[in-house]
Amino acid sequence: MMASAQRPEVVVIGAGISGLCAAYELTNNANEISPRVTVIDAAHRVGGNIQPLDFGSRVLDGGPDGVLARRPEFLQLCSELGIASDIVPIAARGAAVYARGVLRPLPDGLIMGIPTDTAALQASKILSRRGFLRVLRDRFAPVPSSRGALQDRAIGNLVGTKLGKEVVATLVDPMLGGINAGRVSEMSAAAVYPPLLAAAQERGSLMAALKAQLPTPGQDGADEETPAFQSLYSGLFSLATTLKDLLASRGVTFLLDTAITDVRYNPKVAPCWSVNSLETTTRADAVIVALPAARAAALLRDLDQELSALLSTIETASVAIITMEVSEGTLAFPETGTGVLVPPETPLPNGDFAGERFLMTALTFLDRKWPHLKKPGTFLFRVHMGRSDDERTLTMSDEELVARACEELRLLTGTPPDLLNVSVTRWPASLPQYQVNHLMRVAAIEQGAQRSPGLFVAGNSYTGIGVPACIASGRTAGSNARHLLTQGR
Repeated sequence: MMASAQRPEVVVIGAGISGLCAAYELTNNANEISPRVTVIDAAHRVGGNIQPLDFGSRVLDGGPDGVLARRPEFLQLCSELGIASDIVPIAARGAAVYARGVLRPLPDGLIMGIPTDTAALQASKILSRRGFLRVLRDRFAPVPSSRGALQDRAIGNLVGTKLGKEVVATLVDPMLGGINAGRVSEMSAAAVYPPLLAAAQERGSLMAALKAQLPTPGQDGADEETPAFQSLYSGLFSLATTLKDLLASRGVTFLLDTAITDVRYNPKVAPCWSVNSLETTTRADAVIVALPAARAAALLRDLDQELSALLSTIETASVAIITMEVSEGTLAFPETGTGVLVPPETPLPNGDFAGERFLMTALTFLDRKWPHLKKPGTFLFRVHMGRSDDERTLTMSDEELVARACEELRLLTGTPPDLLNVSVTRWPASLPQYQVNHLMRVAAIEQGAQRSPGLFVAGNSYTGIGVPACIASGRTAGSNARHLLTQGR
């Protein structure tokens, strides 16, 4: 592929963290001539799901508020940007689950919600006697895998076969399903938690196979002082603004409030790509589409119908986050821990919505996780609502969501919240669902993109939904695009 000029042109469609990292990688090699990069987004600001939330006198994160510390991409990028000193570790551990009518601390030994310590599980009283006995069978008479080597299977099926349905409903679905706003009955083990796929095919105990993966004391990752999550003192959204400022200093052009209508490829002209909006046409030698899969599918439909169809198979979930501030001590929350999980099939026991299942999926105690957010005399937390099979939030007003959250908090704690401040943030179709055989879909999508030389995709629809995974996705796409243009020169 020949670049059209001394400095090739690249358009990045999408200014979320993946798109920003793609632009960063494209302009990050001082030993090469960097391409001219244009980042285009329909939104009025960069960051995608990483956005600030004006909350009274404070600015909080409106999207994700932390990242997994065990992945290196976040720390590496922050170090390169000179903001590593702004990283703060999570200051709380553990959580509770609403099980059998009360809030109960999660037991030690859970791996992605899957128990590995039967004594701790029994002491927690999270499971019924029958449910616990079913788990105990895995220790003394484990169910062998009924198949040979598997490319993929649903997480819920793998765990349920070995440990019983109650573990799935009460622990695995609330934790692992909640993180992804999906249901583990459909969730790909190969894409979400590959070690489970291997462990579940052992003829022996699933719990023993998973426990063997835990680091022993003295190994990396075994230090109890090592934080599981990290954030930025200035808020995760500051990562996006820092990247934008740096990219602007490198000459990257930003076209915000600009909705792309179509992307065209013509190998007979140079530059071969044209990226069009109602008001602009931007020519390029390569295009990186850093959009959610559904939006990418719509944008590329006229270019490649087969690729568009593959992208359309990746489904999404819509969620709502209600940030609340109450007077400290007015709600009977557990005294420790980072939050509360609510199993998705839990019915409301009484009140106006009795018999309906909880809309709430989890609570996050923000100022316990991040003490710099603490204000004397107040308690700051989030209510999470919405899953892939529960889109009730889409039909409810903000006022209705707040009222429903207050009622469900009353049922969880015994007291309705006396709100000092509240804000509703909606993320429609924001969380991709990694269903069984997701990795095969992603491989097919990447192969499909190769049919149009210079086209790349990036974002949370493919190889991970968290911020570190998005950083990796964007940087990989940027590196691949730069390599293609360099090789073609």
